[in-house]
Amino acid sequence: MTFFWTTSTLLLSLAVMVIAAACCFISWRRSGFTKSMGMLESLRFVLILLAVITLNQPEFTQEFKPSERPTLVVLYDTSASMKTQDVIDPLQPAKAPLTRKDSVQRLVGEHSTDTPDGEKKSKVPELWKPATEKLDVVFEPFSSKLSDPEKGTDMDSAITKAAERHGNLRGVVLLSDGDWNTGNTPASAATNLRMKNIPVYAVGIGSEERLPDIKLASMDAPTFGIAGKTLRLPFQIVSWLPRDKEVNITLTGTRGDKIEKVIRVPGMGQVRDTLNWLPTKVGEYNLKIQIPVDDGEINPDNNEFEFPITIKSETLKVLVVDSYPRWEYRYLRNALERDPGVDVRCLLFHPDLDDVGGGRGYLEEFPTEKELFDYDVVFLGDVGVEPKQLSIENTEHIRQLVRSHAGGLVFLPGFRGKQASLLSTDLEDLYPVITDTAAPRGFGSPHPSRFTLTESGRRSLLTRLEMNERDNENVWKNLPGFQWHASALRAKIGGQVLAVHETESSRFGRVPLIVTRTSGTGKVLFMGTDGAWRWRKGVEDLYHYRFWGQVVRWMAYQRNMSQGESMRLFYSPDRPEADNVLTLNANVMSSGGEPLRNGTVIVQITAPSGQTDALTLSSAGEDSWGLFTGTFIPKEGGQYQLVTTCAETGAKLETTIAVQGLEREQIGEPARFDVLKEIATLSRGRLADISEIDDLVNEIADLPEPEAVIRRFRLWSHPAWGGLLILLLSLFWVGRKLAGLA
Repeated sequence: MTFFWTTSTLLLSLAVMVIAAACCFISWRRSGFTKSMGMLESLRFVLILLAVITLNQPEFTQEFKPSERPTLVVLYDTSASMKTQDVIDPLQPAKAPLTRKDSVQRLVGEHSTDTPDGEKKSKVPELWKPATEKLDVVFEPFSSKLSDPEKGTDMDSAITKAAERHGNLRGVVLLSDGDWNTGNTPASAATNLRMKNIPVYAVGIGSEERLPDIKLASMDAPTFGIAGKTLRLPFQIVSWLPRDKEVNITLTGTRGDKIEKVIRVPGMGQVRDTLNWLPTKVGEYNLKIQIPVDDGEINPDNNEFEFPITIKSETLKVLVVDSYPRWEYRYLRNALERDPGVDVRCLLFHPDLDDVGGGRGYLEEFPTEKELFDYDVVFLGDVGVEPKQLSIENTEHIRQLVRSHAGGLVFLPGFRGKQASLLSTDLEDLYPVITDTAAPRGFGSPHPSRFTLTESGRRSLLTRLEMNERDNENVWKNLPGFQWHASALRAKIGGQVLAVHETESSRFGRVPLIVTRTSGTGKVLFMGTDGAWRWRKGVEDLYHYRFWGQVVRWMAYQRNMSQGESMRLFYSPDRPEADNVLTLNANVMSSGGEPLRNGTVIVQITAPSGQTDALTLSSAGEDSWGLFTGTFIPKEGGQYQLVTTCAETGAKLETTIAVQGLEREQIGEPARFDVLKEIATLSRGRLADISEIDDLVNEIADLPEPEAVIRRFRLWSHPAWGGLLILLLSLFWVGRKLAGLA
C-alpha cells in the first residue's frame, strides 16, 4: 500500500492521532473506565484513524509486464492505384520505373505460408531481420471491403483492425501511396493509436509529381440518340506530356466505318472537343472512343471509354401558341415543320378577329388536359390570360405538363407584353427571370444589338451552333442583331444564363436574354428577344433551325427515355453512376387517359449481378398529377433491367438503364504523401521515403522496451471504503444512544 503524503501532512496526521487518543482516554476515565464507554471511545479512535488514512489517499499498485513478445504489423496496400508505374530505383535511375505494387513486393517478399492447422505463418524477409530480435513482425495486406476489394482503399479499417487483432502491438508500418477513398478518415484511427502509445511509421510509395501521361478524361455521351439525327459526343483529353501532340481520336462500334478526328493537345494542358456520329439504324450500340498510346506515357489504360447507347426513331410533339403572326412565330413554325423528327401543331389566337388561325397543322382551341400531356414541348409566344387567349385552367395544365410530366416550356415574349399577365397565374413560378413590371412591353432600339455568351453558354450544347468552341463564339458575335428585348432584370435562383445583352444592363448586371431552368421534372427556356429569325440572313436555315432543333430535343430528352401506352419512365441524372442516388420518375395514366392521382407503382430492379430489388414509387403529391417518384442507389456498374407495373391499371413497362461503374482507384494519379504524413504525425510516428526503409527498420529495432503497465487500486475513493466509514459512524451513533449520551 502506498500513500500520497508530504512531511507536513504526515506530522499533521500524527498530531491529530495523538490528540484524538488523549481525548478518548480522558473521556473513558471520566466514565469510571466502564466497559461500554471503553468500546465506544475505541470506535471513535478507529473512525478518526480511518479518516486520517483516507485524507492521505491510500492505494494498492500492481505492475504488469506483457507475457508475449511485442508485435510490429506491416500493412501494405494492394489496391488498384498501386499498379501505377512511377517508382524510380535510386540505384538504377536510368531503368524504367517500377509499379508501386512491385516496389512494395520487394519490401514484403513472399512472406506467408500455410501451417498444417490452416493458419498463416510469416516468413520474414531479410530486410526486417533487425526488428525480429525484439519483435514479432507480421505482414498484412489491405485494400477495401467492396465486392471487388482492389477497387477501393480503406486505411482506417486496416489500421483499426490491426490494433484489435494484436494485443501487444508495439508499432505499425504503413506501406501505401496514401490514396484512401472508402471508410472513415484514417486520422481517427491514428488518433486512437496515439492514445494507446502505438506509433505509425508511414512509408510513401510512388511519386508526388505526375509522370508523363495523356488521358481521355471524360466522355459526356447521352443514354440514347435518334436515328437520322447527328449525335454529338463531347470529350476531354488531358495531357501531362512535356510537348504538344497531335492525337487521332477514333470512335468505333457504330456498325459502320470508324469515325476519326485529329486534334492538337497542348503539352501540360487539356482540350475539349466533339465527335459527330450520324446513326442510321435503331437498336442497341456499344461505342468505344479511344486515343493512341504515346511512347512516353506511363499509363496506357486511361486512353479509352466504352459506353452503351440506344438509338431510337423519333416523333416529338410540339405545340406553338401565339397571339399574332409576327416574324418570329412564322419562321419558328417553318423551322419545326421542316424537321422530320417533329410533329408541330399551332394555335394562333388572333384576338382582333372572330376566329383563330387556320390551315394545315392548326388547332381551333387549346388542347384539353389529356391532349396537352401528349405534347413534349410547348412554345408560348406573345400571349397571355385574356379573353380569346389562354385561360387560368390552361396555365394550370401547362404547369402540370412541365412539373409532373417532364415536358418543356419555352417563353417567347413579344413587344405587346401579353406574357406579363402570366405572372399572376400558376406559370409565375416557372418563369425563369424577374421582369421589370414598369416596362411590360420591353425595350426597342433603332440600332441592332447582339448576344454575348456567358461562360455557361460557351459550354452548353444548346448554344453550340458550330462544333469548335472558337468558331461557335465567333458565330454568336457575328449573328444579325435584334432591335427589341424583354424587360428581364435578372435570372431567378436556379436559372442558368446562357446569353446576355452585349450592352444593356439592369441594377443586377447585364440583361439576361437566354435563360434555362429546371422546374419539377421538366425544363424551361426564356428567349428575351423576338429577333432570332434574323439569324437566317446569309445562311438561310442553318443556325436558326439548328438552335431550335437543339432546344426541342433537349427539353424532350427525359420524356422519351422509356414510354409505353399509358406509362412513361424517366430518370435523373441522365448518365447514372454507381454509388450515387438515382431518381426514378413515372408518369401513369388511368384507363380513361387521365393522370392517375393515387396508385401503387412498383419498379422491379435487376442488377447486372442478378440481384433483384423492388422499389415502390410514391405519389409526388396532390399538386403533381400522375407523377410517381422514388430513389435508389445502384451499387455496381452495368445494365440494369427495370420492370415498372401499376396495380390499378395493370400497365407494365420494361426498360434498361446503363449505370457507369465508379472508378475510385485511379491509376496514374500522384501519390498522396500528405495523408501519410498526417497519420504518422497524429500517432507520434514519422513519414519515411522508400529509400529510407533500412534506417526505419533499425530505428524500430532500437525502440526502448515499453514501461510496465501499473494498475492502481485507489482504496480511499472506492465505494466499499466509503461504505465502511458510514457503517462505523452508524455504530458509533447507536452506541452513544445506548450509553445514554446526547
